[in-house]
Amino acid sequence: MNIIGPDALVFGVDDLAACGQYLIDYGLKDVGAGRYEALDGTAVVLRAKDDPALPPALGTASLLRETVYGVADAATLDAIEAELRRDREVSRRDGVLRCVDDMGFALAFQVSVRRPLALAPETVNAPGASPQRAPNEIGVAPDMPALPRTLSHVVYFVPDVAKAEAFYTRLGFVCTDRFTGVGPFLRPAGTLDHHTLFMIETPPFMKGCEHFTFHLGGPTEVLLAGTRFVEKGYESFWGPGRHLYGSNWFWYFNSPLGCHVEYDADMDLHDDTWTARETGMGADASQAFLFQYRQKWAPSGPPSPGGEGAAPPAAKP
Repeated sequence: MNIIGPDALVFGVDDLAACGQYLIDYGLKDVGAGRYEALDGTAVVLRAKDDPALPPALGTASLLRETVYGVADAATLDAIEAELRRDREVSRRDGVLRCVDDMGFALAFQVSVRRPLALAPETVNAPGASPQRAPNEIGVAPDMPALPRTLSHVVYFVPDVAKAEAFYTRLGFVCTDRFTGVGPFLRPAGTLDHHTLFMIETPPFMKGCEHFTFHLGGPTEVLLAGTRFVEKGYESFWGPGRHLYGSNWFWYFNSPLGCHVEYDADMDLHDDTWTARETGMGADASQAFLFQYRQKWAPSGPPSPGGEGAAPPAAKP
């Protein structure tokens, strides 16, 4: 089943204006009707939480109401429909297939809306290798763009990870790596990305979306976008840093969407010859390194207390 990855995430929220401004400041484009798009057309969709057109809520604090997957073609929709009709109710209208997974998450499947992108990657000049940037070509500028390119992945809290994984395995997802006793990183057949879905086993009352992220063009864009986001007043949650499983650069933020929101870049690609790794979850396994945001500083003497360039106060023992 040629599932590419998430095309959109649909949230039912209390404050449409605040959530919409958050997504605009994150870097998505408001295209109207509550839809906020990345450069390739993948999106976050906002609806009022009491909108009767939304699928039912999960019964927890989670605000995620539907995950919309993009697939390669109509034949894939037919295959998904045939598989799911074996044991659950499925609807199909206007080219969109809908059902509920074994954990109660509402899903939709459609021929993907993703637009092809033709954008330059981030480049690196490294001793011992041919330069990737020509002479006089600048690697970074304060005003360079750092915009979300495509919806990368979503992370679920689930009460029964084995049952949840078995459902997605039916749809052609494969495990690329696993945290023992926690959950798998899953890749569908239509992408080489390390994962488009990660699941973490939690008590039932926590069921829902832990975070989602969009790919950026490289680590410099992650650091620029995250810095700009902090300086707009949004609260950094974790990062910046770089994960071990997936190798993607990351920076997570708190959000009004009832979940964390991440910037990421430079994820590993895998095919069917890859052998999944497994380890326990913890700081040493989840990140190769971790930075912390601080205000700008230059090596020209100590910064003025509390002013631009001031260092954060020392941690108390």
